[in-house]
Amino acid sequence: MGYEHPLYVSGKVVLPDGTPPPDSLVIELICQGSPRPQGYTDSKGRFSFQLGSNQTMIADASSGGGSFGGPGTGGTPSSMSSMGSMGRSGMDERSLSGCELRAVLPGYRSEPVVLSGRRFMDNPDVGTIILHPLGNAQGSTISMTSLMAPKDAKKAYEKGREAARKKKWEAARTQLEKAVEIYPKYASAWYELGTVHEQSQQAAEARKAYEQSLAADAKYVNPYMRLAVMAATERKWQEVADTSDRVLKLNPVDFPNAFFFNAVANYNLRNMDAAERSAREAVKLDPQHRIPRANHLLGMILADKQDLTGAREQMSNYLKFMPNAPDADAVRQGLAKIDQALAARNPAPAPPRP
Repeated sequence: MGYEHPLYVSGKVVLPDGTPPPDSLVIELICQGSPRPQGYTDSKGRFSFQLGSNQTMIADASSGGGSFGGPGTGGTPSSMSSMGSMGRSGMDERSLSGCELRAVLPGYRSEPVVLSGRRFMDNPDVGTIILHPLGNAQGSTISMTSLMAPKDAKKAYEKGREAARKKKWEAARTQLEKAVEIYPKYASAWYELGTVHEQSQQAAEARKAYEQSLAADAKYVNPYMRLAVMAATERKWQEVADTSDRVLKLNPVDFPNAFFFNAVANYNLRNMDAAERSAREAVKLDPQHRIPRANHLLGMILADKQDLTGAREQMSNYLKFMPNAPDADAVRQGLAKIDQALAARNPAPAPPRP
């Protein structure tokens, strides 16, 4: 497949009342069930990019990761890296069969934009993507108090976010502090200020900002996730368990990473039944295998509980989704030991005597 006709798309994302989301969102391209982030919306919910050109875009920091003494959230599964004719020049019109665009916002369902049949000469505007709230989630990644921020506070907030995107941390901090000074209940601005402090290696200040965000809006999920990640980095497992529990009470559907962190915490606390329940939920809620480490963790839990058959299945799945993981060789060695133990449990019958 050639790349002589790269495809560009543009559009906007809105909530049911027609207003743009208060925070920028990731737009994903999904082909044959495999998602890949493509770009972000701006402050007005608009997006524009060349399909397939963004090969290095990473997931939101709230999905976890980092070295915290337990299984991490892993990288990109192999199923997400094989998307037809994606290359340095993006995708061409012949590789869009079965593809669609969606906006990503936990707690909301995105209307899809079907891309099959698009041509490079078509109008790049794909229209408006509407996000519909899910009724079974008490918590959200959109802060309701932030929607009521005055104009001057919103202006400072947007300037702060733009500076943060450019990694101008001091300028971002100044603008975000101005936003929360104008409107102390600006939960989204407090949250962004916390992320800026994290980037500046100011953990204590980041915690305070996240706590202020939750004081402004107790149902705003994002700060809880960052606090869980920070606690995991510091190996404060009981805090990780408690904070991730809070996330799951607010929204048990859209945060498989919260189940994962909860499982990691309980595994380290040796609460093995709770760890298994959360790990199984993480795997169940992650059909696109964005957190393959959950399979690895579940395998470790099952191995500790002497369910070697189940452990083998989960660790094999981990290698299937992340064949080039840094610890892949160690996992293969673990699988070999499991196979030996299974063989010892079920020795082959002796051949009949002649």
